[in-house]
Amino acid sequence: MTTNIYVGNLSYATDDRELEDLFAPFGEIASARVITDRETGRSKGFGFVEMPDSAQAEAAIAALNDTEVDGRALRINEARPREERPRGGGGGGYRGGGGGGGGRRERW
Repeated sequence: MTTNIYVGNLSYATDDRELEDLFAPFGEIASARVITDRETGRSKGFGFVEMPDSAQAEAAIAALNDTEVDGRALRINEARPREERPRGGGGGGYRGGGGGGGGRRERW
């Protein structure tokens, strides 16, 4: 089972290859990905690295957390499982979202 590692506070200039190179000395890398904004394509300043060997992943986390890369102190830890978020395009609907009513209760 692979270990998924969160890498935060990355320089916005860091790309996937540089992220992989950062972790390579600690063992095999299954994937390394810097997260980018869908619309602009610019880095969001964090990424994820997957390592197949958990002992190597733990060693990488211990060695790299709080180290400075490109003038930024990295925040590295095991990634939490992704939370399910509602899909769809906003907009409320029947009794859905929408602003306040100043504490009023709806009457039927």
